[in-house]
Amino acid sequence: MESDGPPIPLSGKAPDDPSGGIPEGLEAPHPECLAGVVTAAPSPSRDAWRDYFLILLDRIPTPIAVCRADGGILIANPAMAAEWGTVPGRLTGRNLLDLFRPRSTAQLKRVAEALRLGHRSRYPVEVHWRPGTDGVEREGELTVDPVGDPSLDPPALLALLRVRREAPPPARARTSPVEARILALAASGATTAAVGKALGLTVDGVNYHLTRLARRWRVRGRTALVAKAYALGVLAPGVWPPEPAA
Repeated sequence: MESDGPPIPLSGKAPDDPSGGIPEGLEAPHPECLAGVVTAAPSPSRDAWRDYFLILLDRIPTPIAVCRADGGILIANPAMAAEWGTVPGRLTGRNLLDLFRPRSTAQLKRVAEALRLGHRSRYPVEVHWRPGTDGVEREGELTVDPVGDPSLDPPALLALLRVRREAPPPARARTSPVEARILALAASGATTAAVGKALGLTVDGVNYHLTRLARRWRVRGRTALVAKAYALGVLAPGVWPPEPAA
């Protein structure tokens, strides 16, 4: 049978067809397309992913550090460094356990055992610390999460700090009834001789107790000793004449 026109090649393109055989209204495929299917763009390199991670880490307001299994800090974000009144680079190389003191060694042993067995989960550790910004002791929770390549043994650790803004009140210091009475009389302005007379002690006996308290609380002078007694809850606040707390 004779054809009505010139033969059409298998490519679908007529020899003199300027459109390349593409029906009218459709655009030519993009050079990155093959048979109408878009080819995948090149994946970011490992260095690029690391840069993305560091940018994200810098912008997260939560204090975060990436550590070795022994606690050595590899990377810390600005929020973590701010807890210590410094910059991230100055935390690199320091040990997380030198910065944060765990409330319970049992929690640390649990994390160590989990790492030894190759378990991967999230482990909370109750910690307290005294930051370099204001020197006021704080409390919080340090969440430790093994991360990185599963083939690494031991893995790196991602540590996130959740700060409790209000620390619980300090526990009342232990003092004997005699020590508490001496402190109350000293707070009222009584002399050493007057304190001894009121309690049936010699002057040397009163000085002995005051010296022991000063060494125990690491303060100097009677004024600092009385102030410490109020701070530790040994003396009742808002009461005159001063008296031991109930």
